[in-house]
Amino acid sequence: MPDAVKVGFVPFSSAPRGILVVFCDDALKFGPATGKALGAAEGMIKRTAEANQFKGKNGSTLDFLAPEGVKASRLIIIGTGKLSDIKANDFLKLGGAAAGKLRPGSEAVTIIAELPTGAMKPDQAAAVASGVRLRAYKFDRYKTKKKDGEDAALNAAVSIAVSDAAAAKKAFASDDHIVDGVIIARELVNEPPNVLYPVEFARRASQLRKLGVDVDVLDVKAMKKLGMGALLGVAQGSARPGRTVIMRWNGGKKGEQPVAFIGKGVCFDTGGISIKPAGSMEDMKGDMGGAACVVGLMHALAARKAGVNVVGAIGLVENMPDGNAQRPGDIVTSMSGQTIEIINTDAEGRLVLADVLWYVARKFKPKFMIDLATLTGAIMVALGTEYAGLFSNNDELAERLMAVGQATGERVWRMPLGPEYDKQIDSQFADMKNTGTRNGGSITAAQFLQRFVDDTPWAHLDIAGMAMGAPKNETNQSWGSGYGVRLLERLVAEHYEGKR
Repeated sequence: MPDAVKVGFVPFSSAPRGILVVFCDDALKFGPATGKALGAAEGMIKRTAEANQFKGKNGSTLDFLAPEGVKASRLIIIGTGKLSDIKANDFLKLGGAAAGKLRPGSEAVTIIAELPTGAMKPDQAAAVASGVRLRAYKFDRYKTKKKDGEDAALNAAVSIAVSDAAAAKKAFASDDHIVDGVIIARELVNEPPNVLYPVEFARRASQLRKLGVDVDVLDVKAMKKLGMGALLGVAQGSARPGRTVIMRWNGGKKGEQPVAFIGKGVCFDTGGISIKPAGSMEDMKGDMGGAACVVGLMHALAARKAGVNVVGAIGLVENMPDGNAQRPGDIVTSMSGQTIEIINTDAEGRLVLADVLWYVARKFKPKFMIDLATLTGAIMVALGTEYAGLFSNNDELAERLMAVGQATGERVWRMPLGPEYDKQIDSQFADMKNTGTRNGGSITAAQFLQRFVDDTPWAHLDIAGMAMGAPKNETNQSWGSGYGVRLLERLVAEHYEGKR
């Protein structure tokens, strides 16, 4: 993994090293192990906090340099707010807040995983460790020089002091793999498009074989044989050929129906003949955020040996305005046999997904399919960058996604589907158009996809506002967020392989 932070667990009895990080509530109370570490300096620290109007609000911080009476080069106090208000996901944020106060370098850090009421539970301490790793991630491999004041990557050994180091280490074993999955997704989204194009993306996805994942890469010849005319229509304008990658993790019972995740992988999107404006077109290197999530998710599930059968499928293309590119007015035939009139070549992601959804539904007959795509700007108009749009033909699946979204902080908001919207994408020349009118753009895109799932329980996540360029927060300072890995891993863990 590219992050240089090493996280381990030690007992409370271990002497703090280097920088000391502790937690207090809104009454400026510390736990017993923290009080022992602070010693006689605790009273002075509380008085200083009050003088600085530090209220212990959740995520707030107070920094002391070489505090007298404390065996640490720095003391960082992080507020938890009212203990009665703390949610499970807050421990992840507390770890992120701690990492956010660390300077680049390699000084040792000790975080005392304790609340005023006592030691954090093993899963809570594991969440703090995850938050540290997520916040510390930085993508700067292409910078050969650092400007004055520009932070280098954090390179630190972080020890988390807990009541039971063995139990915390065990709890973190799975979480560590999930963080790896998030970082893999971030890496893929952050890579420049001249480095990460369909063939290279497929090569990186193929590295999952090291974890026991079966990976099949379909080239242009194979996709033509399958009749994937919708996906290939998008890819034909690029000098770089498209690929479809099918990843299978067989961790469940032999012959049991798999669950399936499908990702849009447009490695760069110019809009094709319906070319986008030049402003911010460079962001379209991230139009493969859905595919990146699926690869990261498959890594997380395989690395922790998830007890479930999983299919991950990604359609990889570039959408370019070459002389061979498809045109508005063209009609293509999808793998399903349904014909599609191209109205706007910039509505390309749904064409890629259409063939991959159909392929997965017919070949694997999964319990459900969830697709992820940076599909429409319209979803950002509706929901901003706080929620992904959720569309589904199955209430149970939708409700489970909303619940795990709240639990992980990767939130989704259900949007409507209905036959009334189909009228916007009916075509007088083909079975359907690839785009409707300006109104309800994210809904008509979902209606289009629904025509390729048959009766399979299905959910579509429009993550255009979440996968790239979303506001930075306690656990993510990266342009590529890795959104969706934690959400979908939790969905699988809680509902499709039993509770961990």
